[in-house]
Amino acid sequence: MTLDEIDWKILAALQADGRQSAGAVGRRLGLSQPAAWRRIRRLRESGAIRGQRLRLDAEKLGFGVTVFLGVKLATKGRVSLDDFERAVSAIPEVQTVEHVLGLYDYRLRVTARDLADFERVLRRRIMALPGVGNVEANVLLTEERRPGPLGGLAGQG
Repeated sequence: MTLDEIDWKILAALQADGRQSAGAVGRRLGLSQPAAWRRIRRLRESGAIRGQRLRLDAEKLGFGVTVFLGVKLATKGRVSLDDFERAVSAIPEVQTVEHVLGLYDYRLRVTARDLADFERVLRRRIMALPGVGNVEANVLLTEERRPGPLGGLAGQG
């Protein structure tokens, strides 16, 4: 699918606030409501837009600690990647599971109520997973910017 400048602007507008109606997006970009709606529908049907997400404030919900874990599997031959991914995805504190290339095999984003809660999750759940070898933890101190998937690409097509 080839995106034009208006498509990129629609994506940026919806990324900023996915609750906007097609009419609101159209007014913002100088399009009629039907024209904006048709473009948004085409972007959804092509897969460029994959649903909408609700962003929760973890800290306000009582989860004050976020930790990024690098996980190196000890025995890749004895445990399948699918088995590890299935097992780690079943842990509710694990927010994201990313299979990566580099020093570690996986990068996990883990939320916990506090450091003691994180230690419990690490010891009882993550370290008990099949095939886990080395684990490196990085505690998130602040998150100033939350770039979306468009980053600086808007307008390039």
